[in-house]
Amino acid sequence: MRLIELAMASAITMSIGGVSYVALNPAQLQSRAQVVADQATCRTVDTAIVGYLMNNGTAPTSIRQLKDYVRGDISKYRIVGGVAAGPGCSQT
Repeated sequence: MRLIELAMASAITMSIGGVSYVALNPAQLQSRAQVVADQATCRTVDTAIVGYLMNNGTAPTSIRQLKDYVRGDISKYRIVGGVAAGPGCSQT
């Protein structure tokens, strides 16, 4: 029984250590958060492109044309082949 208690205490200590490391590594957290935000923004730009197309009957050729469809700064993005290109967008 003592071995099981020791193993559980060790596992709990390792878990706390792992959480503490992540909590003390804000650069890693920020990096992960940025990747997620970039992917969400890319999807937002793609959605705006579709909205623009549906409302105007023609595809937008410039990100500036999407300013009424998106809140926030999308200046890092461009339209390539009818889809968003920029941070977080897949290159395929």
